[in-house]
Amino acid sequence: MNKKTILWAMMLLVGIALASCTHDLATKKISQPDEYKKVYEAKEKTVLRAVAAVIREKEIGSNVVIDYQNRRIESDFVISGDWRTKTTARVRQLNWKECELTLFVTTEKKTKEGWEMLRLLEKEQYEKFFGIIEIKIYEEMSKAQ
Repeated sequence: MNKKTILWAMMLLVGIALASCTHDLATKKISQPDEYKKVYEAKEKTVLRAVAAVIREKEIGSNVVIDYQNRRIESDFVISGDWRTKTTARVRQLNWKECELTLFVTTEKKTKEGWEMLRLLEKEQYEKFFGIIEIKIYEEMSKAQ
């Protein structure tokens, strides 16, 4: 019985240590937001409208502005508790049927010193976001017809 108690105590300590490490990995301090790219078979304007719609729907930015001239989308920060988030996107036409979307999601946490930029989203979350954008692109393309 004594061995079981020691084993359970060791497992508990290892579990606590791992849990504390994963929190640090999930919110790593960064100096600039990560950028991820995805290529879509659509025109620039369609992609810009779709991305803006997704940002509004998912509330990962407020006051979303589409700059068609510079092919950019800018949003203001949305504050939720001690966190704030904003999204920026750029679109570049690659050829007559494809364009590349570059996405930046800035997440900051309020600290004693002010707002500190942290990595909250990883590649998997960006991939899900790109999937939602792709569905919205098809919706935008169907509206045009």
